[in-house]
Amino acid sequence: MIKSKILFMGTPDFAAKSLEALIEANADVIGVLTQPDKPKGRKQVLAQSPVKVCALEHEIPVYQPTTLRGNEFAALLDKLAPDMIIVVAYGKILPSNVIDYPRLGCINVHGSLLPKYRGAAPIQRAIIDGERETGVTIMYMDDGIDTGDMLAKVTVPIELFDDFESVHDKLAEAGAKLLISTIEDIEAGRAVREKQDDLKSNYAAKIENADCELSFDDTAMNVYNRIRGLSPFPLTVVEHNDRALKLVSCELVDTVKEHKNPGEVLKCDSSANKIEVACREGSIAITKLLPEGKGRMTAADYINGRKIAVGDKLRKYTKI
Repeated sequence: MIKSKILFMGTPDFAAKSLEALIEANADVIGVLTQPDKPKGRKQVLAQSPVKVCALEHEIPVYQPTTLRGNEFAALLDKLAPDMIIVVAYGKILPSNVIDYPRLGCINVHGSLLPKYRGAAPIQRAIIDGERETGVTIMYMDDGIDTGDMLAKVTVPIELFDDFESVHDKLAEAGAKLLISTIEDIEAGRAVREKQDDLKSNYAAKIENADCELSFDDTAMNVYNRIRGLSPFPLTVVEHNDRALKLVSCELVDTVKEHKNPGEVLKCDSSANKIEVACREGSIAITKLLPEGKGRMTAADYINGRKIAVGDKLRKYTKI
């Protein structure tokens, strides 16, 4: 049973899973901090974060400060007086006075096997890099970016058919479960701190527009990994007939045969729902895509609409 007074800080779905686990464990969550509501969609309607939605459903006080620095937030901390702060994808760097405040520490749930993939996009980068496994690390926070002492880890495989969404969901579940047992270990005095080896670290930078620009002048495996690592959002993009074409899903066809014309459409098979495209080494088959100005559709629909043909060229798109 978790006895500590917990202040939870998080914003997206990944964080909401950990908050749900705390609620199910009957933890004393005294408040939730999340990012301010943001405009969403064509009508720019203010949308609440998944963490805020979860907290309100369970009548947990929600705070959405624009800054964690200064007297106003310091006064809120004194008022809440948490024994422990749990941070999961909150979205802002915490100042030292916040990290050092709780007597049981400021704990972070991070979506990688630290010290690998420190930073903002560990799940996407691991898939893009072709990693066969990843995981969740729970650590004490310090003033660095994901550099604090580690408390617990769980390993999660990255299967060949996984994309960002499926790996994200597996890690969210695994991290939420690990968080509960780690808090219990901290409270019981069983938790063991482990220093990170900085020499084994790498940085998972935020996904930028340039990361989405796909070139077929590469191996089929690298192309495949980039497409699935950025799906279902923000998606890789190529140029077809002078328009942007985003790629939602694909399959590996071949990883060996060399092609002199990377990006050439080799086959359009609507019955099999595949658009085969040459890579420098090997080929991939697009199965779902998002044409500019349209909704997501299958490769079969794109073929049947006579939008693509054998011999067409998919080029790198640099107009994002």
